[in-house]
Amino acid sequence: MGSFHFLHAADIHLDSPLHGLSRYDGVPAEEVRGATRAAFDNLIAYACDQAVDFVLIAGDLFDGDWKDMGTGLYFSRAMGKLAAANIPVYWIAGNHDAVSSLTRSLPWPDTVHAFKPRRSHTHVIDHLGVAIHGQSFSNAHVTENLAAAYPEKREHHFNIGLLHTALDGHPGHAPYAPCTVDDLRARHYDYWALGHVHDFTVVSEWPYIVFSGNLQGRHIRETGPKGAVHVEVEDGAVARLRHVPLDTLRWLRVEVDCAAARSMDEVDAATRTALARRHAELSDGRPVVARVVLTGSTPLAGALQERRAERRDAVRALAAAVAPDLWIEKVQLEVTMPGLLPMDGGPAEDFMALLAEIRQSPELAAELKADLLPFLTAAGKAGDFDDDSLAAMAARDDWPALLAVAGSALEARLTGTGGE
Repeated sequence: MGSFHFLHAADIHLDSPLHGLSRYDGVPAEEVRGATRAAFDNLIAYACDQAVDFVLIAGDLFDGDWKDMGTGLYFSRAMGKLAAANIPVYWIAGNHDAVSSLTRSLPWPDTVHAFKPRRSHTHVIDHLGVAIHGQSFSNAHVTENLAAAYPEKREHHFNIGLLHTALDGHPGHAPYAPCTVDDLRARHYDYWALGHVHDFTVVSEWPYIVFSGNLQGRHIRETGPKGAVHVEVEDGAVARLRHVPLDTLRWLRVEVDCAAARSMDEVDAATRTALARRHAELSDGRPVVARVVLTGSTPLAGALQERRAERRDAVRALAAAVAPDLWIEKVQLEVTMPGLLPMDGGPAEDFMALLAEIRQSPELAAELKADLLPFLTAAGKAGDFDDDSLAAMAARDDWPALLAVAGSALEARLTGTGGE
């Protein structure tokens, strides 16, 4: 076995949409719509520039059946570029692109090798001494341990396992093709190229068991740099491994601690500082979409809850001041009220006690729901509303959150702690 290098990618979800920006004015729609293709273009260009020996794609190349043949034709052209550079591709289907008539309908270049779904099998690259073992999903819900039936390692070869799996569980990912690290080690391969989990993760270094993560973040749960893994092999062993960012648009979560703020101006200052810091740290010159989360115990909590739309617009303006290609996906309020100031009795104190009782009493909360639901439903039908508005909370039957938000705003008014 000599020396060679390859790219490991997964979860490309070609032509799938990006979510969370539909209500944001000014987002370049074409740039957002084409983000997964642009990231895939970066993968092809990087592979050619680096003259890698082959490319692995560990499932979910496509996001399901194509809406039209444009996706397949685009992929064929991309594979043609790799074929022209003598770079073969080995890929398996995952849960999103389990074998269908559409994925079989185009003739790929001879350099593209798709693993079949019936059983695991092996492709050998003779001149490199590489054996790649894999199996595509036969349907979208594979629940058996595929790895247990993977072929024995090829002696005197660098053995790679190509698998789409959640291993023995991973938060936010369905438990497809479940297996353990010990199951993988039992095959005695040199490298496991995994897909399905969208975060770059080195699970093990003996042997290397690696999730490359997805190529392009598509929503706020897929934050930070996204790309592929460049693996260099020397004398039959992994010598170097690095994650190569290839995304064209990046998602970030920005937390703003409002505990020390005593005015809206101070909230603005803290927000701008946090946005600027995170943008400088993680944008890497790319357009950025951020979710801003205001946290902390502050007497401004009620006013912030009451002025949610105003706060959202203020944060968007602050983001535009930090960078022209920084957009806000959502402003999320997780602020809480500190201990309330003492009151001198009277109706206000009685109302405060009632609010506290409603939050603790399912019966009273149900009565309030019955009274408010028609009004909030009508408000929701009157036009678009944000996901964290009272109307949206009522629509998804999240009354604990609705009562907490409304209660904070009322408390601020009653106690005079709203701030300016």
